[in-house]
Amino acid sequence: MPRILSSVGVYCGSSPGVDPGFAEAADSLGRLLARRDLRLIYGGGRVGLMGVLADAALAEGGVVHGVITSALKDKEVAHLGLTTLTVVTTMHERKAAMADRSDAFVMLPGGFGTLDEFFEVLTWSQLAIHTKPCGILNVNGFFDPLLELFELAVRQRFVRPEHRDTIVIEPDPESMIDRLCAWTPVSVDKWLDRHEG
Repeated sequence: MPRILSSVGVYCGSSPGVDPGFAEAADSLGRLLARRDLRLIYGGGRVGLMGVLADAALAEGGVVHGVITSALKDKEVAHLGLTTLTVVTTMHERKAAMADRSDAFVMLPGGFGTLDEFFEVLTWSQLAIHTKPCGILNVNGFFDPLLELFELAVRQRFVRPEHRDTIVIEPDPESMIDRLCAWTPVSVDKWLDRHEG
């Protein structure tokens, strides 16, 4: 049975990056979420891919909820045209608030912060702290080196193949949302070899 999603948390760069395809993907995803009546939950910024994503969703009449720290808001990077904007004190609070409000998660191209936020919710999925799908929008092969690292981690027995396979990896927003809706959680221990010794 397809999952019923009402909101999607998106992690992406506060820079637009060099490849114009990144901004095109952010725009397409924002508009698609709005057309499918899915609330966008994101980091509350008005710059980079974050701003493109939010503006696209708003332009299509979508609901956009941002979560930003007071330090970043004070640096004038907060998007003040959102449906709602929550200002928190710490990055930990920001990540927790975004995770709580989201039924699924998608990572677009970005830097350290994008990777950090996505890997936290992915780890929570692995540990069965939540049962929400996590997807990587692999725009123009941006995440290919990361996907190779996943394969290496599986071969070296740091990650179970079942957990790697729970990650939804798609090159375009439409396929991504379709697969997030069809996703089912895996029920397998995180730990490898813990009974061996």
